[in-house]
Amino acid sequence: MDITEKVEQVDFEKCNGLVPAVVQDYKTKEVLMLAYMSKESLTKTIENNVTWFYSRSRKELWNKGATSGHFQYVKEIKIDCDNDTILVVVEQKGAACHTGNKSCFYREL
Repeated sequence: MDITEKVEQVDFEKCNGLVPAVVQDYKTKEVLMLAYMSKESLTKTIENNVTWFYSRSRKELWNKGATSGHFQYVKEIKIDCDNDTILVVVEQKGAACHTGNKSCFYREL
């Protein structure tokens, strides 16, 4: 299956062009972060084997690690049963969270 066919499996229309992307560590299975992907960011992720997301606040694509050096190397990408959420299994280099924590989910509610 080529990249276009893979991307077309995702129902981007349901969520106005963006879908949630859960990022998980491939060794520990820990959830590292949640971000959003567009067709373009998913395509770039598949092409480059590093994560690309869409920033809703800045309204632009961003490559995780481009600024910090904390890249996420893609091991596997899965889609949920409704075709509207992506699970990206990665090898995380450094911290996933912009605060410097390994995971964005480090605080108790």
